[in-house]
Amino acid sequence: MENYNDIKQGEKGAWLSIVAYIFLSAIKLFIGTVAGSQALLADGLNNSTDIIASIAVLVGLKISRRPPDSNHSYGHFRAETVASLIASFIMIVVGLQVLYQGMNKFIQPELESPDLIAAWTAVFCAVIMMGVYMYNIRLARSINSNAMRAVALDNRSDALVSIGAFVGIVASSFGIPWLDPLTAIIVGLIICKTAWDIFSKATHDLTDGFDAEELELMKETVAEIDGVQSIKDIKARIHGNNVLVDTTVLVDSELSVVQSHDITEEIEEQLKDRHQVSNVLVHIEPVLK
Repeated sequence: MENYNDIKQGEKGAWLSIVAYIFLSAIKLFIGTVAGSQALLADGLNNSTDIIASIAVLVGLKISRRPPDSNHSYGHFRAETVASLIASFIMIVVGLQVLYQGMNKFIQPELESPDLIAAWTAVFCAVIMMGVYMYNIRLARSINSNAMRAVALDNRSDALVSIGAFVGIVASSFGIPWLDPLTAIIVGLIICKTAWDIFSKATHDLTDGFDAEELELMKETVAEIDGVQSIKDIKARIHGNNVLVDTTVLVDSELSVVQSHDITEEIEEQLKDRHQVSNVLVHIEPVLK
């Protein structure tokens, strides 16, 4: 039940991003067009597609809150990871489009520099997005949500993009018009890099990948428990915002069923307390003498 409540909290962050992106994209696209800034237009286009990405994450979070059924015994938690993957696809398409437009304008730059109102608009938007990022990254950490972490990283990327747009616009106003489309190219690269990071994390989780260092720490925790003579096998995987662990341990063959069961209970308790594991499956085997 706690996991479902956490996911519901994550939906608040997704809604915050959606509202912020609608507001900021409208401002950037309007001011960018009026002021003649390719960098601000690229930034606004990025934000407009971020609305779709945030909606995808919101839908994924809502699906994740569905309880287990006959076809999903572990629940629907991986829906939020799929949502992160969809968000990365949307971001990479936008990034490539921004790169294409920026390169065209760089080859044939506008003779006039953008109006400085575009620069101050970029600063204003950067401050707002940094605030949204700080809220969402804290939320992602508190509920251990990869989908919200993807949203937060996108928020931070957008804040940095707006700062870059500000620098490019100001420099362009000092007689370097090609610097504005150059900033748009940098914007596109940042979008693509963020999309790749989110894609890599999502595909790693969906293919049951798990951090080797964290798994080694879990192994050390199990090895320290009284009664565990050795660890035959231990593996873990990510299931949405849950960590699932399977382990096989060797114990004294003279132990009773009750004593062996107590060891499994202690393993489960330690992994849940020290490593925030959601579900632990322990298999006991006797040490052959």
